[in-house]
Amino acid sequence: MKKLHKQKNTHSTIGNIFYMLKTMFKVSPMLVIGEIFQHIFCSLPGRLVSVIGLKFVIDEVQNGADTKRIIFGVALMVGLIVLGEVSTSVFFELFVHREREKLDYGIQTMFYKKATQLDLQKYDDPGYYSDFILSIENSSGSLKYILSMVKGYVGEIVSFLTIAGVMLTIDPICLLIVIGFVVAFIPMGRYTGNLQIKRREEITEKHRKGDYFARVFYLPEYAGEIRTSGIFPLLKKRFDKSADEVVDTQRKFAKKLDILFYIQDVSIQAIGFVLVLGLYIGYQTIVTGKMSAGDFVATFNGALLIGSSILYLTVYGVRNFTEQSKMIEKCRQFLAVQEKITDGEHVAECGKPETICIDNVSFAYDGNNTDSLNGITLEIKPYEKVALVGYNGAGKTTLTNLLLRLYDVKSGAVKIGDRDIRTETVTSHRARFSAVFQDFQIFSASVGENVALSKDFDEERVLQALDVVGFTKELPQGVNTLLLREFDDDGVMLSGGEQQKIAIARAFYKNCPYIILDEPSANLDPISEYELNHAMMTKATDKTIIFISHRLSTTRNADRIFMMEKGRIIESGTHDELMALNGKYAEMFNLQAEKYLEEQ
Repeated sequence: MKKLHKQKNTHSTIGNIFYMLKTMFKVSPMLVIGEIFQHIFCSLPGRLVSVIGLKFVIDEVQNGADTKRIIFGVALMVGLIVLGEVSTSVFFELFVHREREKLDYGIQTMFYKKATQLDLQKYDDPGYYSDFILSIENSSGSLKYILSMVKGYVGEIVSFLTIAGVMLTIDPICLLIVIGFVVAFIPMGRYTGNLQIKRREEITEKHRKGDYFARVFYLPEYAGEIRTSGIFPLLKKRFDKSADEVVDTQRKFAKKLDILFYIQDVSIQAIGFVLVLGLYIGYQTIVTGKMSAGDFVATFNGALLIGSSILYLTVYGVRNFTEQSKMIEKCRQFLAVQEKITDGEHVAECGKPETICIDNVSFAYDGNNTDSLNGITLEIKPYEKVALVGYNGAGKTTLTNLLLRLYDVKSGAVKIGDRDIRTETVTSHRARFSAVFQDFQIFSASVGENVALSKDFDEERVLQALDVVGFTKELPQGVNTLLLREFDDDGVMLSGGEQQKIAIARAFYKNCPYIILDEPSANLDPISEYELNHAMMTKATDKTIIFISHRLSTTRNADRIFMMEKGRIIESGTHDELMALNGKYAEMFNLQAEKYLEEQ
């Protein structure tokens, strides 16, 4: 399969950072502003004390100042530090925790909403899907980290300017020494940041594979088979291999990153600040006498603080912002992706069924060299009950996906009435259909909400829909009974057949002219299957029904049957006509009938 996804960085690091700040500001402006100013108010007093405060105390002691003056100065310094710490604690307890939850919710809502708008085609691209998962999983954490970095960055700028102002009055050469050593290592910081993001990308891909096996071990739908078969050793082996790949990836990057960090820290901190700077200010204090003891302490502490600020603003800042920028780029590209399934100008009417015309339709999934559908042409008349049959891979589900505009045709057209469905708005077009998929899902919600697929539902219509499909399970709170136990320990668990009846009831609840049922009787017993077939023929006379089935006993009463093979329609007609034709359909039906008789 050809490579489908390739990401290109289109925004600068600064552009990405400001994009995220703007996004956060829209959700919680006071959190962004408050955290930045609170960080300055909390961190700056301590730094000033370590420079100006210590210089004051040492100089006052050397000059024989009054003890009360020294005590007052120390008390003032302690008071400033305590005030900063207390205000920070109060700020976090009364404001930050609440606003961070608000920020998380707002950002997650933005990403989840976008996820619901993605074309299904995007899920077929493993590269895009990896970035999709990476964006959603890291969006909230990245935002918090970006805010932490930005407030730290602003705080370091304020600290640098303040301490540098003090340092300039003592000895400007110290600033040049510190700045020179730090700036020299900026390119290394950028390289390290790129290496870190590359490590995260590779590990995310490995985690995506490993997470599949992890889900298999705890999802209930796999529990029975794992416990009653010998599949566990195989899954465990694959899981172990995936875990080893993650470890190997970490090992591949760890050595190089450790060396880079070591070089930066030793070169800048040990050689630059301790050795060169220490020798210079020591010389100025002891040999030339240009610095007092207070100046020595203030200069040395100030140089370390300025060095730390410049490190953050350059080496560490460049590295971290570069890393986060690439994560933000993924988020931006995910949020900015344009859907291929776009609205037409016309709003479809959800009224009586019209003729469905599928005209010479071909379609291929991205990355496939062959068409899944090839020149399909058929017409479905209003109120018809039509069956699509054929072996796996024939193209039955693909055809209904095109009808629902989950994908668009490669060539040809799908029309309802005389209008191409691509000229309709997507929402209004899909509102005409009720579709029950083969891989249907039951949600952790009430029975009524599961049938209506909405928090607002008509209880009487829900009960009628359940009655049509033969759902007879006793419900403690009626249609308000909660299903599954994610949110309620007393949630009701359903059998596979009961779940399928709930899913099929959705089709009878919704007021729409067309119903699509993909394998509607797969989990049903013969009696339930018969009742469903009877309901489709007698209770849905005002609708057009298209159903897919491998069990040909469900197709006997269909108005027309289309036999598909390798993306083409090879036979069509009623059950009796196709049996008389004695072709592929008859062969498939007879094989199933023989198997059924043997089982009797």
